Amino acid sequence: MAEALPARNRGLPWFVTGLGIPLLSLGFLLPDSGYEQALRLDQALVEVKPVFTLPLLFNSTDLVNAGGFGDPEIGAGAPSALRMKVRRGDTLERLFRREGLDTASLAAITAIPEARDSLRILRPGDEVTVRHEGGRVQELTRRVDAFRTLQVTATGAGYDARIVELEYQTRSMRTAGQIDSSLFAAAARAGVSDGTIMKLTSIFASDIDFVLDLRDGDRFTLVYEEMWSDGAKLAEGEILAAEFVNQGKTYRAVRYQSSDGRVGYYTPEGLSMRKAWVRAPLAFSRVSSDFNPRRRHPILNTIRAHTGTDYAAPTGTPIRAPADGKVVFRGRKGGYGNAVILEHGGGITTLYGHLSGFAKTAANGRRVSQGDVIGFVGATGLATAPHLHYEYRINGRYMNPRTVKLPEGGAPLAAGERMDFLRATRPLLDRLEAGGSMLAADAVARPAQRS
Repeated sequence: MAEALPARNRGLPWFVTGLGIPLLSLGFLLPDSGYEQALRLDQALVEVKPVFTLPLLFNSTDLVNAGGFGDPEIGAGAPSALRMKVRRGDTLERLFRREGLDTASLAAITAIPEARDSLRILRPGDEVTVRHEGGRVQELTRRVDAFRTLQVTATGAGYDARIVELEYQTRSMRTAGQIDSSLFAAAARAGVSDGTIMKLTSIFASDIDFVLDLRDGDRFTLVYEEMWSDGAKLAEGEILAAEFVNQGKTYRAVRYQSSDGRVGYYTPEGLSMRKAWVRAPLAFSRVSSDFNPRRRHPILNTIRAHTGTDYAAPTGTPIRAPADGKVVFRGRKGGYGNAVILEHGGGITTLYGHLSGFAKTAANGRRVSQGDVIGFVGATGLATAPHLHYEYRINGRYMNPRTVKLPEGGAPLAAGERMDFLRATRPLLDRLEAGGSMLAADAVARPAQRS
């Protein structure tokens, strides 16, 4: 073992996610480009939420990068107006000092909960707009996300802060793409974002291994939401229906909200797309070492069984539980270095080795849910480079994680939901199957909505 690797935003399981699927193509054969796409995916995952709402497969924050959709209007040429662009390593205090602004104003502003929460996280490229008099802030604005802007104004007693909600329209769009180099490239040609394509991969993650199974010629079709305001596209929303053709086999899914308010993705027949297991526990660029009972150990230089699969990935890549389970070991474990062992029931255990660190959720004796982060990729123990060593055992017997038959899931809808499901999803499936224009003119305007 090297050894022993509105309706605005609901959705997206990690594995795809966590699964980060850095290549999402045959590019996994090219390690260097794989690492670049792993980092690109890592950013995409910060910007989207899980697809499923019961239970959520992972938690994240913003649907889109703050500040990514334009700037608040300011007076052209006004000498007291500043647009401060965030650089890597910047803090708000550093921005204020760099521009000669009054840090006492900053302290007063960040004492207001609404302002503090909206200014707490800054990313490179974000912008903060300030109007000031002699360095004292009179007005501060910051786009929180595509739909909300923080506005802070000076008052006689200090400052007032409020969040301004942007009115927008939701449109239904249809697009399609074919893979000839990578899924990301195909998505770009089809006019959809990395975040939306990550949602697509999360929907089919239990049926398709998006690292190993993709082939040139695979294709996808999507019906999805876009949010527009004053003729400008703000963001992409939920995937409403999707089809993926992988190696000649067709998979379809449609989004449906049941009578109890739960939202999920189902086959056209009404079976849940959420399975009990997913194949890969993290976002990885390539399989660096496969399951092999006769492998020569790269450090010990002896024939020594490789009892799992090694997934090369950058240090710190999140590792996520592929199924519900219980932490039965967390700590140092010989050549595995830092390791976590999960017990899943039915005699199944999984091991994760060479971790750089552990997640708080992975405490000994604690139960974890599918998609929870349990640790982070590293190179502890007998490892030559950062990777995850992943083992799958049934009653103590080592199985190949890439080929073992995984437990099923996908419970059907309740019998009383079936007629409503068929009625609600038929128009989406019809649109998925329809030919014709893939352009924005194919959009159907819908009332603005929030959830």
